[in-house]
Amino acid sequence: MINKRIVCSAVCGLLMALSAWARSPMSVDSVIAQRMHERNIPVLDGNSVKFFYNGHDKFVDLFEAVRGAKSSIHLEYFNFRNDSIAGLLFKLLAEKAKEGVEVRAMYDDFGNCSNNSPIKKAMHDSIRATGVNLVRFDPIRFPWVNHIIPRDHRKIVVIDGRIAYTGGMNVADYYIEGIPGIGDWHDLHFRIEGPAVEELQKVFCNMWRKATKENLLGKDKYFPKAEIAGDKRLAIIDRASGKTSDSMRDLYATMIDAAHVSIKIINPYFVPTHRVRKALKRAIDRGVKVEILVSARGDIPMTPQTAQYVANNYMKRGATVYLFEGGFHHTKMMIVDDVCCTAGSVNLDSRSLRCDYEINTLILNKEATRQLIEHFEQQKKHAFVMYKGWWTEQSFGHRFQGWLGNVLTPFL
Repeated sequence: MINKRIVCSAVCGLLMALSAWARSPMSVDSVIAQRMHERNIPVLDGNSVKFFYNGHDKFVDLFEAVRGAKSSIHLEYFNFRNDSIAGLLFKLLAEKAKEGVEVRAMYDDFGNCSNNSPIKKAMHDSIRATGVNLVRFDPIRFPWVNHIIPRDHRKIVVIDGRIAYTGGMNVADYYIEGIPGIGDWHDLHFRIEGPAVEELQKVFCNMWRKATKENLLGKDKYFPKAEIAGDKRLAIIDRASGKTSDSMRDLYATMIDAAHVSIKIINPYFVPTHRVRKALKRAIDRGVKVEILVSARGDIPMTPQTAQYVANNYMKRGATVYLFEGGFHHTKMMIVDDVCCTAGSVNLDSRSLRCDYEINTLILNKEATRQLIEHFEQQKKHAFVMYKGWWTEQSFGHRFQGWLGNVLTPFL
């Protein structure tokens, strides 16, 4: 006869185990994938990802892929700086256009005007004369204030609908040569092959239609049947002004809130909006190890001081902050729990999170994430840890700029 006490004990143990399992937190990648599903953002398997940590490697790979293009080349950049690397790229694009490849290239006119070596009208027209369909997004016209926001800050290249490049790099010599007085320019870009390429092609085609009225969507030659290219699970997060306005804030807040163990961030303009700031504070308070790397120097006045001011507040709360001294870090990436990451064009500031057209890639893959973790650890070797009291040791002007920039967060 079965002992009732033993049966009762076994049942109670099983119920307790089931209860503990039910209370156990979901893995960060499961939480994020579920959130993407709720927002109707496809999470796609079968992709490959190749990372580039400097401009030389990115442009060598990109130029080789462009040379191999058979039908179409689509480029969308915040700016093409009028220098040697852009000249070489446009020369190569002209050769492909002469071969019969459809070449479409778009740059943001504000991004063009705001750099110190812009494409002038004569150069623009001469490029178009070679067969490269070059257009400006939202040309700057009187009254200029109407054109401050939103701007197209994305960086996308799609070749034959099968190979895509995206990340944080525009087209400029300083990605290779650095900048006098600042040093080497560090950034992150990557090449994607597989089903996720179609999502990047859609983003480009939507923006091209907005700028030119030409509709490329639904045309099979730009959307070939996707092929399995690897084992990486990706989602393309697009911020389109007026359509998916909160997509980036939601992505970062969701990832941070899902973290159980660690969060690693590199971002050049670290001035998060309210929702992201609150999520980071919650993460620190519940014991998540938060590491933030920002540059000691910057390319835009007041931005490094502001990022350091904000980062110092997180340091006092419990985060570890690294000040990078090996040049300027333009990289925009975040790693959560060592299992997933996001990177792309998004700065952690109000302009990127609330205003501009942006693109980020979400990578739900441990192996790819491990590569970025290794990169993060390497960058820490060129930085020093912000210590308590460091901020008060800075000059009054330095601290005032940081304070003022933080006050102006909604406008940065």
